[in-house]
Formats: sequence, structure tokens, C-alpha cells
Amino acid sequence: MQPTNASNQGIAGAKQGSGGGSMEGGIESVWLADAADTAALGQRLARELAGAGPGAPCGPDWDGASQEEPPGSGQPGGEPGPAPFQPQILLLSGGLGAGKTCLVQGLAAALGISEAITSPTFALAQHYQGQGSAGVTALVHLDLYRLELAAAADDLFAQEEEEAAALGALLAVEWPERLGFWPQGAWQVELQLEGEGRLALIRRPQLGPPQGPPGPGAGAGP
Repeated sequence: MQPTNASNQGIAGAKQGSGGGSMEGGIESVWLADAADTAALGQRLARELAGAGPGAPCGPDWDGASQEEPPGSGQPGGEPGPAPFQPQILLLSGGLGAGKTCLVQGLAAALGISEAITSPTFALAQHYQGQGSAGVTALVHLDLYRLELAAAADDLFAQEEEEAAALGALLAVEWPERLGFWPQGAWQVELQLEGEGRLALIRRPQLGPPQGPPGPGAGAGP
């Protein structure tokens, strides 16, 4: 994945206030003064992702019965069943210490997950379940930092995407630069350290990848 870019004007506009943001070139820029702002952005993104489409059941308002089945599903005679759940995917880019895990902690808070969220750098993946206002929620947290071979990162991503689909979970991926492809329909947040705070650059899936899919081993260093 090639990193997204924001102009100096866009960065300046995003710094108008804590948590304030601007839109330029299809990229939303949000200035985050501290960890609390970063976690708050995670909570806001969780709510957006919950209503963004096929992955909506990961959200805190899912009641376990929000997906409609087509007429005749589950009936004999070869009628098609319900479409498989497609998890929402959030790709989190940024160097070491940029705040990726802090943002995931915000996602978890919005999903009603009380368990402590830590970076799965060595475990590679963690699964969490929570209780939202109207049902069970789930989060799959993936960290690809230690996987320098794109093939290994791709295999683990595919495995955890299946797990997220089975759980009805939101899939959050740190260090997506390790992948050899661009996950279809994924959201992207790039975190850049700026002085005493950080800038979040948010790209929604309808805008497509910034400059094409990542190459194998892209973004290998912090």
C-alpha cells in the first residue's frame, strides 16, 4: 500500500481544534491532540462502519436479526440461502507509536468490549466479543508487523477474514503494508505523528486505494 498524502493546507485545516477535521482530495483529515482524541475517533469510526453496508452487524446496535434472507431461503428445492456475512475491514497504517492500537481501543469501546485491548504483535491476531445496546458484538484485531513475506501476510489475512465472517466481526488490521494486495471494500486510516499530536487521514472504500495495491514487502520499516 502506498501511503496517502495530504497537503500542508489540509493539515493546517485539520488542526483547527482537537478532533477537528477537513476534507481534501477525497481524504478526511482529522487532528488528534492526544490518546483520548485517537480513541474517540475509533469510536466514531466503529459507528460509521456499523452502518456502512454488508458488515453492519459488527456494530453495537445489531440485534442479531438485521440481515434479511431472500424469499425461499432455507427451503427445499435448491432455493438460495442468505448471502454470507462480509466483515467490514479497517486498515490502520502508521509508524511505530503512531496510535494504531489506541484507535482500536476506541473501536472496542464502541462495540461494548470491556476486555483490555493490546497490540497483537506477537500473537498476530486477537478475537474479542462484547455486548452492545442490542446484541452481541465482535472484533478481530490483526497485526501483520512481524510478517515480512507478503505471502504469509496474505494467508493470515485470509484466515482471519474468514474468522471475522464467522463471528460477524469488524476486522481491524495494523500494518496492512505487509499485504500483497488491496482488500476489496476496505476502509483506511493512516496516522501521522505531527508535533505533540497526530493527524489521521481517513479514506473510505468507495474512493479506492490511494495509488494502487501494495507491493510485496511494502512499508517494511517503522
